[in-house]
Amino acid sequence: MRHGRHAVTIYEVAGRAGVSIATVSRALRGSRQVAPATRQRVEAVAAELRFRPSRLGRSLAEGQHAANGIVFPDLSGPYYAEVVLGYEEVAAELGRSVLILATHDRPDPVAKVLDLAGRVDGMAILGRTVDDGVVARIADSGLPLVLLARPPVHPADTITTDNDGSARELVQHLLGHGYRRFAFVGSPDESPDVTGRYNAFRDCLQAAGLVPPQPVESAFNVAAGYAAARDTLTDRQQRPDALVCANDEIALGALEAAAEAGLAVPGDVAVTGWDDVMAARYAGLTTVRQPMRELGATAATWLQERITGSRVPVRRQVLRTQLVTRSSCGFHEDVEVKE
Repeated sequence: MRHGRHAVTIYEVAGRAGVSIATVSRALRGSRQVAPATRQRVEAVAAELRFRPSRLGRSLAEGQHAANGIVFPDLSGPYYAEVVLGYEEVAAELGRSVLILATHDRPDPVAKVLDLAGRVDGMAILGRTVDDGVVARIADSGLPLVLLARPPVHPADTITTDNDGSARELVQHLLGHGYRRFAFVGSPDESPDVTGRYNAFRDCLQAAGLVPPQPVESAFNVAAGYAAARDTLTDRQQRPDALVCANDEIALGALEAAAEAGLAVPGDVAVTGWDDVMAARYAGLTTVRQPMRELGATAATWLQERITGSRVPVRRQVLRTQLVTRSSCGFHEDVEVKE
């Protein structure tokens, strides 16, 4: 039967066979997880439609494991771990292995990323790991790409989270409870996400008639947050009454610095974070909950669609976040302000 000149996608095979795309993927690689009758049905439909997965098909024919790549600035910290878990769970369901590359402190990270691009069927790139020119070069090679937590680069799909709206909501919440002397702890130049958070923080304070402070530079870990907050909290004349931290790890370090300085939280200084990692919940930290696993899972799903021939237009998605107020800014129980 002739079905036209368009490339048949895995979704057409799944629809005709009445199964999921994950089942199609498993059936065509002979997985024992698929019942023999189901596998025979999928194989028959694939043959009838002349389904030919390109890069994936070549990998399987050569006896290799079909693999996706994911590139991070760094692998330390719970944020990256959660994104990887979401990404790997979906990739595993689709029968794909995952190759992970962290560019932090690596010599010639561009070469490492380009090398990875040559060994995978699709790749996700998170944050400020390589510049837009390198991303465009990889995209032009035809490799399916998804960008995470960074500005779009055509023609790659892009997934971000709501930094602007949630940062404004957080600052408005603090202003509403009387805080007026603010510090922003974290380095905007090191992360597109943090750039967005700081810009919204600055704009919100300006709209309230306050002079926004320059950011207190800090890496995104507990030790750096402790050091930055310790220095910020030493001057009693200029001491802020609210520390808005770029992520939860910085905020956890700031809580330690405040305790060491003999300051009550929130009586003397409020502390807020971003991400809502597990430790933030035990520390009573006001923060912004990010859909970290959803970020990774969506990337893996979108890559599979591109790898298997989807022709949907280039996508841009902003995932919702959620302000969670706790005792570190004056509350003594979780109050979820935003659904």
